Amino acid sequence: MSDTAIPEAEILHETMGRVALIRLNRPNALNALTYPMLAEIRRRVAEAEKDPEVTAIAITGEGRGFCSGIDAQVLRATTEAGQSGRSAAEPNSGGRADPPGIFSYLTQVGKPVIAAVNGVAAGAGFVLAMMSDLRFGSDAASFTTIFSKRGLIAEHGTSWVLPRLVGPGRALDLLWSSRRVTADEALRIGLLDRIVPHEELLPAVVAYVDDLASQISPSAIATMKSQVWRHMSEPMLPSLADADRLTQAQLKHPDAREGAMALIERRPPKFQAYTGGA
Repeated sequence: MSDTAIPEAEILHETMGRVALIRLNRPNALNALTYPMLAEIRRRVAEAEKDPEVTAIAITGEGRGFCSGIDAQVLRATTEAGQSGRSAAEPNSGGRADPPGIFSYLTQVGKPVIAAVNGVAAGAGFVLAMMSDLRFGSDAASFTTIFSKRGLIAEHGTSWVLPRLVGPGRALDLLWSSRRVTADEALRIGLLDRIVPHEELLPAVVAYVDDLASQISPSAIATMKSQVWRHMSEPMLPSLADADRLTQAQLKHPDAREGAMALIERRPPKFQAYTGGA
């Protein structure tokens, strides 16, 4: 077995409705991540983006944890080496240049990525949730940044995403203190988008995605996702100009005509599948 090989059982994947579900499967380690696991997640996400039967991607954890971060042994080796070996282990697929930071590539995937947070999300697990488009949490979910307790800083884009979700003061509190945030508080301050009873977490994700699949244009979803992530770092006027340009382009897309005809004919729309790319 090579250094980057991974037992398949550590990353499980299946399709539920229109959802490509990726499960982190090291429950005894609260789904702590190794570099091969990171590469496998990246590969499964790329596959799901190209699958015409998939509307959205969901990531969750097995057992009582969502993801406790980078495995302690990997973290020890990284700190002793003084640098991360992640860039050599994670493949760059899909023809795009990945931005720096673990899980940052999720913001460039053209399909919705939903973190189904079933338990503790800490460190890299916190980053995984932050870089997802939506965060559905069970009532057992909790969050901690943990970086400060390891002598580290706001890693992997958390200093950019977190203030936009909860505001700068709350972001600094969470980053400085590394305190545990319960599901109820996470919903109140904007870390979670919704809470459901623990046993209803995955059914809630599937129901949400199936509803999107039944009536929303996949090409429109991909464009809007790109707009929101990119425009957060752009001034208003360039964002308005970009929106105008994208609107004109979308009017030429077959989905625009199909949406209008579905309204006129009073029937469900039959939009084209999205399989990546522009």
